[in-house]
Amino acid sequence: MFVLCSRVYVKCSRCHVSVCWKEARRRQSTVEPLVQANFLKGSPHRKHPGVTNLKTVRLPEPLQDAALSVLRRAEVKGLTERAQKLANFLWSRKRAAEPSQLREKARLLERKYLDEERDSHKDVGDRQLEARIKKKVLSELRQTTYHRTVLRYDKDLGLLYVAARLAGGYAAVIRALNEIKTRDHLFVPSSLLDFGSGLGSGAWASHSLWGDSLKEYVCVDSSGDMNTLAEQLIGGGEEMDNPVIKQVYFRQFLPVSPKVQFDLVLAAFSLSELSTLNERLNVIHILWRKTNAYLVLVENGTKDGHQILMEARNAILKGEEEVIHDMRRPAVFAPCTHELTCPKLIKQPVVPCNFIQFYDSLPLSRSQERQQEKFSYLIISRSNEEKTLQNEGFDMGRLTAQVRRRPRHVQCQLCCSDGELKQVAVTARHHGKDMYRCARNSDWGDLLPMFHEDDDTTINENP
Repeated sequence: MFVLCSRVYVKCSRCHVSVCWKEARRRQSTVEPLVQANFLKGSPHRKHPGVTNLKTVRLPEPLQDAALSVLRRAEVKGLTERAQKLANFLWSRKRAAEPSQLREKARLLERKYLDEERDSHKDVGDRQLEARIKKKVLSELRQTTYHRTVLRYDKDLGLLYVAARLAGGYAAVIRALNEIKTRDHLFVPSSLLDFGSGLGSGAWASHSLWGDSLKEYVCVDSSGDMNTLAEQLIGGGEEMDNPVIKQVYFRQFLPVSPKVQFDLVLAAFSLSELSTLNERLNVIHILWRKTNAYLVLVENGTKDGHQILMEARNAILKGEEEVIHDMRRPAVFAPCTHELTCPKLIKQPVVPCNFIQFYDSLPLSRSQERQQEKFSYLIISRSNEEKTLQNEGFDMGRLTAQVRRRPRHVQCQLCCSDGELKQVAVTARHHGKDMYRCARNSDWGDLLPMFHEDDDTTINENP
């Protein structure tokens, strides 16, 4: 930098000539708004391309009417209270401890109790000492190990599940699928595979978004009673004489052929029903083989739900399958903006990456309450759309917490494309008016453009 006639000069990195500082700032200010305007593509800031959230979700009217009809005919005693207990139980469920984890825990306890027993009972023989330690270790494991309860979804539990989870599960699924609908306008699926379909929420949500373009719905659930209940809901509360959604097929097992693929594959709140890691990984590989375009996974927004999704993400990205039937590589579509380790798993204490969706509950009484579903999701595609976004002068950051709007600035927590979790105070002065307005009109879960700082000027110390 040098001074001449009371002016400050800098060196322009584009044309490598010295220009006035004011002129350099003018050049920079004319470039950045053009990049941001290209991102908006003529849309208002409140509808910028990163907005993927939905307003309050309501069940489709035929589905709501059918659910209420089924519950009234069943006349379940204490339905509201029992449904709430089931919802609380499902939310609090955790993964079962893996055998390797139990062995490691037992080894540490043995070492701990061995030192204690040797100090307090020096005259005890080895066999007696070993028996005492074994008894203590087993007692400790029984008390501290989470004992997972396996649910059998029969007719009675299915009816409670309608009251407890139909509206909330539908809200989470349609929010996740809406990300694809919003960002990939060219994607028009013709087939759906819903693993662990339960009440058929995936079929209803897909039909709400893509309508008659879907020609085949394959719903797989191991419970025959749940399949029967889902058929009744699609039939308007009756048998499948005149179903609301056509071409829906219910199965208890996945299609056998590895070459049969579906445009859209969904597994919502079903991976967490599998007891062991090996079972989950086996199902994940099968579902990925059957994916032609998008694989969508949804779980509860808890630590365990998030970690189950990260297990699936790592397994698919590493490509550990013995036989590969589709050579197209996987790419993380949402919610991650990168393929690095999730920063929320690294940060201590571990906080799950989750999102919220408001919805209207099933009106079991006269009033219909507005509730909140907290969920985690993962979408993996066989396309590379994310890569094209990064070549247009900006990257996308995912808003992973509540957006706090303050006078003249917006506080955002962003998961960025470099794998970092950042706290950003977006202002019109430092980030441009377009990005500032986009931030003010964004919510938790939306994408926010992170425009590259154009280094048009560099300080010239030796002119």
